[in-house]
Formats: sequence, structure tokens, C-alpha cells
Amino acid sequence: MGPLIFVVILVILLISIMKIVPESQGMVIETLGRYTGTWQRGIHFKIPVIQQIRKKVSFKEQVNDFPPQPVITKDNVTIKIDSVIYYSIFDARLFTYGVENPIIALENLTATTLRNIVGELELDDTLTSRDIINTKMREILDDATDPWGIKVNRVELKNIIPPREIQEAMEKQMKAEREKRETLLEAEAHKQAVVARAEGDKQAKILAAEAERDAQIALATGRAESIRLTYDAEAKGLELLREARTDANVLVLKKLETLKEVADGRATKIFMPNDLTDIVGGLGVAGEALGVGDYTKIDMSPKEKKETTVDVCCDDDLDPKDFTKKVVESSKKIEGEITNAQPGTKKSIDVTETNL
Repeated sequence: MGPLIFVVILVILLISIMKIVPESQGMVIETLGRYTGTWQRGIHFKIPVIQQIRKKVSFKEQVNDFPPQPVITKDNVTIKIDSVIYYSIFDARLFTYGVENPIIALENLTATTLRNIVGELELDDTLTSRDIINTKMREILDDATDPWGIKVNRVELKNIIPPREIQEAMEKQMKAEREKRETLLEAEAHKQAVVARAEGDKQAKILAAEAERDAQIALATGRAESIRLTYDAEAKGLELLREARTDANVLVLKKLETLKEVADGRATKIFMPNDLTDIVGGLGVAGEALGVGDYTKIDMSPKEKKETTVDVCCDDDLDPKDFTKKVVESSKKIEGEITNAQPGTKKSIDVTETNL
């Protein structure tokens, strides 16, 4: 039984003096009350009674959310700000022996640094300059906590809480700004609508003017083409007369036919060219020789429509071989009408306008 008891006591003693340090942690060791080292990860053996573990330290990054602190801005507005500190321990000895209760020391240092920075800013700048405040606080706290074995990695302002009166004023200001933006947007929309409508009216008028211009151009072009075709037809008719070898006798015959049409007894005046004076004189002599008088009443009855006769001079479809025959027949017809006139009567000729 003696050896068994010895073995059991030895195992218990080994377990009590053996220490295992996990990853990212450290143990501050004191020997007879004096710092002798920091145990890192792994297995370590402690001398009973002589050595003791002074403090266990974690080297992981840690986060502390400090409660809101009252801060006075440059324009004498008291606000409450709560901050969040991200830090890590880089030296277990300094963290253990540097300051008593380093977390409380860090909280107080954060509050005083925050008051110093915000005291130089007005309320509006404080609300809009969080990044600047965070950067300045991190730099100041990091330098101040080096003797404590603490490295400040990041500082964030979690909330900025102004007084109730300031909040109401800010809400009214925000509401006014939103109403202003709404009014400006409505005015801009109305402006764009008016401009778009005006542009549409302008384009419509421009298109209407262009359409009217094109119509006028097309109408003028049509009239010009019509006049050109008319003169081309007249020129073609004259060219056909030349090709038909029209002589002076044919022209005289045409004049007599025209006088026959206008001398229907419905007027007492006639307008004629000077070169027809001899022809009319000859007709007058013939009428006196046949006893045509001046007592014939003017015929006021409607003018009878006569069938259109073939113009022997200007008919394009007339065969040149029949030209002489048609001229002779027309001459005999006119001579017969003059011969058949009743003695003692005289026909009056009325011509409003004649083109020979």
C-alpha cells in the first residue's frame, strides 16, 4: 500500500504544478513576489509556494462600450456621446503593473479626450465630423496607453444625443428642408413641363410652316408646269402650221370664219384688228349691193350653240391631201350665206373680244 499511496501523491503534485497556457493568452509569473516572466502558450511547471500566477492576460482584440458622457460643445450645447473602443494588449507586464485597473483608466481617458475634442467644435460640426473625431481620439488614446501595455486600434462614436429642445428644433429644420426640396422639385417639374409644351408647340408650328411652304412650292411648280405645257402646245400648233405650208389665203379664210361666228345680230358694235378693215369693207359693199337695210331688229334671243367644226388649219389629225378640199368647201359656204341674204336688210355684228 505504501508505494501506491506514493504514486497517487506524486500524480496529484504533478497535476497541481503543471500549467497549460492556451493560444492568445499569457500568464504573469511572480517568484517570491517579484516578476520573473510571462508564460506564453504551451506547458509550464510552477514551483509550489515559491512561484505564483499574478494575472492571466488575453492578447485578443477586445471591445469596450463606454456609457454616454456629457460633453459641452463650442456653442454651449450639452450633448451626450457614448463611444466604443477597440483595443488589444501587447505587453502583459505593463498591463499588469502599469496602472491600477487599466480598463477604468481607459474609460476616463476616453471621456476627457472626447470633451477636449468636441469642446472645440460647434454642434453642427460635431454631428457631421464623426470621422475627424474618431481619428483624433484614436491617435491620442494610442499614445497615452502605451505605458499601460494597451494598443488602441479603433475608436467609434456610437451615439450623439442632443437635448430635447435641440432635437425638436432639428426636426423642424429637417421638415422645413424637406418641404423646401419638395417645393423646388415641384417647381422644376412644372418648369420642365412648360418648356416641353412650348417646345412641342414650336415644333408643331415649324412643321405646319414647312408643310405650307412645301404646298406653296408644289402649287407654284404645278402652275409653272401648266404654263409651260400650254406654251409648248401653242408652239407645237404653230410648228404644225409651218409644216402644213399655210399661205395668206388660208389665213384670210380663217378671219372670215371668225367674223361669221361673231356677226350674229345681237350687238351694234364690233372690235377688230386694223388689218381686217379691207375685209369688212368688202362685206359692207356686198351688203349694199344686195340691198341689206338698217331696219333689222336686234336679235335678243339666246345664242344657239353650234357644233364644233374641224379647223382645217390646226387639226393635227387632218390628212394633208384633204386640206385643199376643206378650204374650197369653206369658201363656198361663206359665199352662199352672203348671196342668200334678203334685200333691204343689214346684219349687225357684235364682237366683244376676238383673237385672230
